[in-house]
Amino acid sequence: MSIHLVGGGLLAAADVAAPFTAEATARAAAVGRTTPRIGLLSVARADGSSPSSTADIAQTLGGPRVAEVVVTEVPAGAVFDTGVLSDIDALVVAGGVTPDYLAAIAPVVDQVRLLVSDGLPYLGYSAGAMIAADRALVGGWRIGGVEVCPEEASEGLDEVELREGLGLVDLTVDVHAVQAGTLARLIASAEAEFVTAGLAIDEDTTLVVGEGALEVRGTGSVWRVIAGEESVSVATMGA
Repeated sequence: MSIHLVGGGLLAAADVAAPFTAEATARAAAVGRTTPRIGLLSVARADGSSPSSTADIAQTLGGPRVAEVVVTEVPAGAVFDTGVLSDIDALVVAGGVTPDYLAAIAPVVDQVRLLVSDGLPYLGYSAGAMIAADRALVGGWRIGGVEVCPEEASEGLDEVELREGLGLVDLTVDVHAVQAGTLARLIASAEAEFVTAGLAIDEDTTLVVGEGALEVRGTGSVWRVIAGEESVSVATMGA
């Protein structure tokens, strides 16, 4: 079973829905269930509206005889309880405001780690991909007062901030890399020694972390950023 990190955009275009659902189906079969139950966690925006990605993900992954998608959405500032992880064959954490997602999932972090280590497939979309890291980059658009990416990508934070994440992957993750200019944020974070290594994932692109080599799916790239003693190296991992 794998961890699927989606950089945003169209889930179907990223060519991840079918492989992820197949893993959920295999997990379900092990307990005698023919249709997998996929838990989808969503955090509403401050105005109470649901992130548009939540409905898109549910529609893409669900459908007759494909999967039962169980959506749980909480208001911004609220938290998930452990019941959202009961009796599911795969877990999806949707997109939205990254700090809100990290706060909402805090009470169940240990349980998520245990389930994923036990083989539960995980799909993180945008914010859900960012918080999957050991040290999660949760937002910000300046470092030391200097702009490092567009303010629109700040997640409501001024200075770039990293917090303890889910701990599912050991590299810091940023998303909407080229499309939102956040690749520059990850590079600047490495230059500032906030992170030693990280991955910035383009939209319509998925990084699959499994038992073998890392796999890139979709139409874009995954940008690998590594801090060296005197410079920062950047390389792409294409689909």
